[in-house]
Amino acid sequence: MTREPHPRGPWRPGRSCRLFRLPEIETIDDRVLAGDTAAPPIPGVVAIAIVGTPRMLAVPLQRGRLVLGREGDVRIDDERASREHAEIRRDATGFWVRDLGSRNGTFVDAQRCDTTHAGDGAVVRIGRSLVLLLDDVRPFDGRDERGVIQGEHVIGPHLARALEPVARAAARGDNAMLQGDSGSGKELAARHYHEATGRARGPFVAINCAAIPEGVAERVLLGAKKGAYSGATADADGSIVAAHGGTLFLDEIAELHPAVQGKLLRVLETREVVPLGATRAVAVDVRICAASHRDLRAEVAAGRFREDLYFRIGRPSLPIPPLRARKEEIPWLLARTVAAIDRSLAIDPTLIEACCCRPWPGNVRELIAEVRRAAADALDRGAASVSAADLAPDAGTPIAAGSSPAEPSDEPSRAPTPEELAAALRRCGDNVSATARALGMHRTHLYRLLRRHGLLSR
Repeated sequence: MTREPHPRGPWRPGRSCRLFRLPEIETIDDRVLAGDTAAPPIPGVVAIAIVGTPRMLAVPLQRGRLVLGREGDVRIDDERASREHAEIRRDATGFWVRDLGSRNGTFVDAQRCDTTHAGDGAVVRIGRSLVLLLDDVRPFDGRDERGVIQGEHVIGPHLARALEPVARAAARGDNAMLQGDSGSGKELAARHYHEATGRARGPFVAINCAAIPEGVAERVLLGAKKGAYSGATADADGSIVAAHGGTLFLDEIAELHPAVQGKLLRVLETREVVPLGATRAVAVDVRICAASHRDLRAEVAAGRFREDLYFRIGRPSLPIPPLRARKEEIPWLLARTVAAIDRSLAIDPTLIEACCCRPWPGNVRELIAEVRRAAADALDRGAASVSAADLAPDAGTPIAAGSSPAEPSDEPSRAPTPEELAAALRRCGDNVSATARALGMHRTHLYRLLRRHGLLSR
């Protein structure tokens, strides 16, 4: 893909590639170009896959609308797309998607539609290509899609934006507290913190506090001298000493026993470690980056986490967005995962669509595991590509005791209450399509209920 310089700034007209050609874009307010976060959001679309190939190309809506197609405002070179395939509009309630009499239909969150309402993050498929509808496309401003792959990791604009304050905290010399769901990339963020401390040549030591048995947590962190306990036949450095001159990453720190929390607090205050069985302290110079999927303030209020340690290590609290808020990364993650199984396997757009429509409570970790399994199943049946049919029905869906994914119906037997709707939305990560599946109703009917109860702004 080639990009042409233009005096208007990051949204450059004439920017093109063989598969995706952008329209002339209106001038954007200078405050936006200057990165002013108080400037109004810019709604638009982001192409994430064109004919199954991962892309990350954003186009803001022009006067509240865009036409997608082979000859639309946004031209998509997809032989299965019609000349003017679908229209995207936006009003105060959100996006509206209207099929323009296309040959192969328009799909919103994997359901064929004529005209339908859609919220932030909805996935639209036309032909073999997919776009996201986003309330704000500014995070994509000026980013080169070639930068999505960074070493072993896929880092999209939303994750990149979340990593910026992590780097600033490291540069200031602050400890950092990463808040995020399991599998969302907290260790990736911790390594980003380590690189930004200015001591990247020093060690990076990662400890999963949830995996340390309570009886040995103190020994693992502080170390022990020979003879300190039965079986201690030699001196052993703990993780804190091992991280001297670098960074200690304490994942799931909320799982540490309160007594060990007190020892960690003393290390932070004195910059010294007293190993088990030792009579002298060992000076240490170490940065602490911690992480938890729990709300540490709530843990303090419940008496499960020390308040004094929270004020030393719990600020600043830096959120890491879940995968459902970073759908633009999914096609790239799928491409890398499937290629690692067999480079000859292609990815059917329905697989990308299905993955984008599920909330993935286990985030990137769960996605990769399930897609590996799907790719292996596709190979076993001799298929040339991995499709949505290869994905397990419950992959990426919320886990509910004694339940299985429900087939959607036009009307449920009993309309859920506003409280039940709000709770279901939270469980499904505010994904309307996943919520509809979990409640066993059609997405259109769910939208009607959400509008009726004023929940569409969630």
